[in-house]
Amino acid sequence: MDADARALRSLAHTYLDSAYEMDADKFASIFHPSSSVTKVGDDGNVSVTPIAMWLAAVRNLKAPKQQGLERNDQILSIDVEGELALVKLKLQIPPRHFTDMLSCLKVNGTWKIAQKVMTSKT
Repeated sequence: MDADARALRSLAHTYLDSAYEMDADKFASIFHPSSSVTKVGDDGNVSVTPIAMWLAAVRNLKAPKQQGLERNDQILSIDVEGELALVKLKLQIPPRHFTDMLSCLKVNGTWKIAQKVMTSKT
């Protein structure tokens, strides 16, 4: 496995750990400050949330780990093209199951999430 794939796998593990622990500071360490989170809401409209707003919401959520819930997450794929990568993950934060696609850019030699696009179901 090359250095970029290892770095992206590490980023993905940090992301999944952050979700299980609901740790906004750990999430912040892997997102680029200009990134955002995009999803289709229950009303069918697309919403784009700046990362700072999303992290503020994360700080108010109860962590699956705190609730004693079993962890169920996986890295589905990592696709690298130069300084661009797409990381696809599955995870659950009960009662929802998420599929997240993380568009990553190599910024000054470090991989950062530039855009998170997500979907979920109960």
